[in-house]
Amino acid sequence: MTTKLETVANMTVRKNIPDVKPGDVVRVHQKIKEGEKERTQIFEGVVLAKKHGTGINATITVRKVTLGVGVERIFPLHSPLVGKIEIIKRSKVRRAKLYYLREAKGRKARLKAKAFDLEVPEEKPEQEVEMQEESKEPQEEVAVKDETAKEESAKETAPKEEK
Repeated sequence: MTTKLETVANMTVRKNIPDVKPGDVVRVHQKIKEGEKERTQIFEGVVLAKKHGTGINATITVRKVTLGVGVERIFPLHSPLVGKIEIIKRSKVRRAKLYYLREAKGRKARLKAKAFDLEVPEEKPEQEVEMQEESKEPQEEVAVKDETAKEESAKETAPKEEK
């Protein structure tokens, strides 16, 4: 038997939330109402902490430095005001809460990048490789022709100077 609170929570839980972890650089699109108008504001920064699991109360703390001033915002993951969350970069971290980044400056505030979702370059078919090789050869011939043309024009100008 579910309570009314659980039924409301299940209706508002979002399904399309990416797996955000501390150390990720994320771009959060937040809907902001100014009077009658509504716009989307983007907040990009490092995730310092993720709290309350994956439930309806789940939040992430995102920090960015703007003009030398650190700014932190706490975003509820299931809020209707959060449009979408994009993960831009993953970092290798060994802690669940990265609060030490608040005091860290410069080199100490850097996190080591970790590869994720790398696209494997597709192998080119042999025909494309041959076409690329063929396209290089005419360029070399053109360069040789240009050099010979320069030499010929130099020879033509030289006798005129002697006269």
